[in-house]
Amino acid sequence: MDSYDDATLRGEADIVDVPRIQVRIEKEGGVVQDRGVTVDGAQCRLGSYPGNEVVLHDRKVSRFHCTLVRDREAWRVVDTGSLNGTNLNGVRVRDADLPRGVCRLALGESEVVIQQLDPVSQESVPIRSNFGALVGSSLVMRQMFSLLERVARSDATVVIEGESGTGKELIAAEIVRCSSRAKRPFVVIDCSTIATDLVESELFGHARGAFTGADRERIGAFESASGGTVFLDEVGELPLALQPKLLRVLESRQIRRVGETKSRTVDVRVVTATNRKLEREVNHGRFREDLFFRLSVVTIRVPPLRDRLGDIPLLVDTMLASLGASNQWQLFENEVLESMARYDWPGNVRELRNYVERAVVLDTVEPAPSARMTTPVESRASVIETPFKVAKEKLLLDFERRYLSELLRWSEGKVGVAARKAEVDRMHLYRLMQRHGIKRDGQPEE
Repeated sequence: MDSYDDATLRGEADIVDVPRIQVRIEKEGGVVQDRGVTVDGAQCRLGSYPGNEVVLHDRKVSRFHCTLVRDREAWRVVDTGSLNGTNLNGVRVRDADLPRGVCRLALGESEVVIQQLDPVSQESVPIRSNFGALVGSSLVMRQMFSLLERVARSDATVVIEGESGTGKELIAAEIVRCSSRAKRPFVVIDCSTIATDLVESELFGHARGAFTGADRERIGAFESASGGTVFLDEVGELPLALQPKLLRVLESRQIRRVGETKSRTVDVRVVTATNRKLEREVNHGRFREDLFFRLSVVTIRVPPLRDRLGDIPLLVDTMLASLGASNQWQLFENEVLESMARYDWPGNVRELRNYVERAVVLDTVEPAPSARMTTPVESRASVIETPFKVAKEKLLLDFERRYLSELLRWSEGKVGVAARKAEVDRMHLYRLMQRHGIKRDGQPEE
């Protein structure tokens, strides 16, 4: 019970409204319709796959076309990498706030009317500030803690979705720590760092002589974790050719080592994490939809730090304590904390921890990130003293340097991941890093 704070044990809770939204289908696949779906909850998916809350029978609608999400005080529509796009009131959008009242979405040859309704139900959210090593007193975090508490008691397969740096591996560890498998093996596999031709061997093991270099037999992650938990980090990076084999293991609980014909029974719980939108990967044929549904029995969506900026003082306090530097709290005066709350923290909690740790080491707080990310405004006189072409080139170089640094910190030095995020060729990114003298960790070379 050490993962729950005193308030939770006393049963104290906030009662909050459950969001409600109505989707009325007026046209489906080009045919006039008149049917409606009302959804209670903070998310509503629209698409042609039967697993969506709103299913559209339209050949031009993607399997997971778009999602309606309740975000803080507003509903948003997020296009989930659909092939034909999403139009809001006649404008094609990728991610947009829904206007209050009634609005219209066009998806493929279908049209739906969205109406935000008053809530009719409520949920109880315990007043707590932690779940084990996870901390946060914001509503989104407390709602996630309640879900984690229920998930930890089960043996369900879990997908943890969230941006890089939000603490997905820590969440997986806390799920295991509070589960009945806490004292059993916990094996972590990062699917993004293993060579494609070695992934199967890492997961399932291999027999001696199975391939060149296999001079001895090897036990894979699933056998090593038997009785415990396998955590597949960045499961969205799993090669498409290997996904059917993982699906078979999840369904049969049997593995077969590379180079062997006999199957071995394993008893494992599978927890996965990804910073990709798996629905988007399914739409583009990069992830099997049957594996997606088999993995996402429960989906835990980890909020980015920018959606819970009010948690920063608590996070700073916890980080200082973990560094044995609680006596340096005075470094973070109110003005500093206010400045930190004006920054979006693209690297999320990991970036915040680096910021706090630098302050502890240097015994001084650097300029707030929001200030560092702002291009200095030169005086009019100094600007016109520089030829236009030179001034423009300097500005572009400064932008490239800052962008690269933040991008590489966000991707944790994974150049391939950074290139996909920036939508540029990997070799072009390497050339930019060389030009600006920036290392994989986003820091300048010595």
